[in-house]
Amino acid sequence: MIDNELNMGRRRSLRLAKYEYSSPGMYFVTVCADGKVNLFGEIHGGEMKLNPAGDAVANAWIAIPERFTAVQLDSYVIMPNHFHGVIFVLPDGIGGGGGASRGRAKSGSKDSGEGAASSAPTLGKIMRAFKSISAIRINEILGRKGQAVWQRNYFERIVRRGKDLDDIRRYIAENPERWGEDEENRGDK
Repeated sequence: MIDNELNMGRRRSLRLAKYEYSSPGMYFVTVCADGKVNLFGEIHGGEMKLNPAGDAVANAWIAIPERFTAVQLDSYVIMPNHFHGVIFVLPDGIGGGGGASRGRAKSGSKDSGEGAASSAPTLGKIMRAFKSISAIRINEILGRKGQAVWQRNYFERIVRRGKDLDDIRRYIAENPERWGEDEENRGDK
């Protein structure tokens, strides 16, 4: 009945019913550019080369623990038209704005003026902030106002420790090398 839901104007949630997304845990997130347009750079020789819009995505991601002290970042990769990252929501009282911030992307300066907003944010709140902050900066870079940068939703998966986390980290690290086979690769330049 998905077609009926869509026809009635209701969005189908990608979240697990009754799961508390502010609970401590690890999440693998994927966010696609609006229309899956190649907006953040290009793959050359199996390496992602960020453009200024891609740098803005990296800066917004890296700044998350400054805004949400109970968050720690792990592996991430910015692709031409999407982003993958692992984020840890820590138990209350643990954190302090640090984070592993293990990524393949080079970063520039962080956005300033972002204070810690909460110690136990939901994943949705974190992702809304990331998408909003990066979109505002990307639109500034591109000389436009209020245009969509990201698709409306994002994909998330709860990560289990051990092999599951290792597999996701490997997937992230190898993503640029597999761009030629990636279903998200539309071949746009």
